[in-house]
Amino acid sequence: MEVITILIPLAILLALSFIAGFIWMTMKGQYDDLETPAMRMLIDDKKININSDSNKEKK
Repeated sequence: MEVITILIPLAILLALSFIAGFIWMTMKGQYDDLETPAMRMLIDDKKININSDSNKEKK
C-alpha cells in the first residue's frame, strides 16, 4: 500500500509531461501537413459520372 503513494504522483507527473510535450510539439508545427496542400491542385473538384450516357437512355 505504501507503493501507491509513490506510483500515483509518478503517474500524474508522467501524464502531465506527455500532455506538455504534445502541446509543445503542436505549437512548434511538428504535426503540420506539408504534402497535402501541394497535391490539392491535382484533385478534381467535379466527380465524373462514367455512366452518364447510359442513364439518359434508361429514362
